[in-house]
Amino acid sequence: MSRAPKPIPLTTTQARQIWLHAQRLDERAPFGDGAQAVAGAVAHLGYVQIDTINVIERCHHHILFSRIPSYRRADLRHAQSVDKSVFEYWTHALSYVPAGDFRFFLPAMREHRREGHKWFASVKPADTRKVMRLVRAGPLTIRDIEDDVLTEKEHLWQSRKPSKRALQLAFYTGVVTVSERQGMLKTYELMTRHFGWDKLPKPASAKDITAYLLDRALRSQGVVSLDSACHLDAPRKPEMAALIASRVRRGELVPVAIDGAGKQEHWALPSSLEPGERAPPDLVHILSPFDPLIIQRKRTNLIFGYNHLFEAYVPKAKRKLGYFALPVLVGDEIVAALDLKTDRQAKKLLMQKWTWVGEGKKTAGRKELKRKIEQELDRFEKFQLAD
Repeated sequence: MSRAPKPIPLTTTQARQIWLHAQRLDERAPFGDGAQAVAGAVAHLGYVQIDTINVIERCHHHILFSRIPSYRRADLRHAQSVDKSVFEYWTHALSYVPAGDFRFFLPAMREHRREGHKWFASVKPADTRKVMRLVRAGPLTIRDIEDDVLTEKEHLWQSRKPSKRALQLAFYTGVVTVSERQGMLKTYELMTRHFGWDKLPKPASAKDITAYLLDRALRSQGVVSLDSACHLDAPRKPEMAALIASRVRRGELVPVAIDGAGKQEHWALPSSLEPGERAPPDLVHILSPFDPLIIQRKRTNLIFGYNHLFEAYVPKAKRKLGYFALPVLVGDEIVAALDLKTDRQAKKLLMQKWTWVGEGKKTAGRKELKRKIEQELDRFEKFQLAD
């Protein structure tokens, strides 16, 4: 019996460089520009999370702007509604995902169709029949339905409109998709009509989905753990562990030991461990708290030594970084957290609070560091205020 390979030691600096390259945050314009860049970024990352908070620009636009310097909101609309290269569905959260990955989400859609969805258990068959009759006649927004009798919410994020709940249930079951967004107003369309399909593609098997999630994690994270490959999907861990073990035995993956990770195991493709160039020291990214580099808080803390605090739901007196603090990446270090707010009427970006973290706490070189960040803040403000 062959012995398990000994883990390759990695410093956190090496792990950081591998992850930044996997996230394409070590280059200025890795995906080009336009709707094709949006499709390329979403395909590479695997998902771009959608969120409703708009103290600054919503996170799906923000995440894309961080990797596409020339990004315009119209590029995402074009990718979703014209090229149809991306579509919306649930990953660990509501996200844009590549249309080419559709079959990996079909089993979840079929499960919701068979067993219902816990968030929409109160949807009545009559409400479903009503919205399906309307959407069969053409694309539909909730504003097109004016005869709803409002009901009480069963949970905080639920709509009081029965028709909206019915449309959302149809979305999760894969009968309809979001064909367009104007702000957060969604247009629903029949899934098959939107994509021009006679019937839905063949769904992926459970085994294929596990392999898909591992490959996605390896591509966008570089170095993976069970937690990072199965983010918010703990039931999948046994199957993922078995797949990783089989790839290690075949030499397709190698175990690595990151400084400070303790007993937490990590793995990487051998090609990912080849030395690469560090991110340019003057490359600055003001990141969304929902960016893939930040959303897995424990992983970010391990590799960057930065524990991000999302304090939008924390009482003001107890906040440390601010209501909607944004981590600032300079080169390969997170050096600050900026609590920003866009004043759209006054057409300016407001600085609520500036907190130095990590290397940013050091006074040596801080003046130059601040100058670099302020340069990026000017560009970030233009993005916030652009039509």
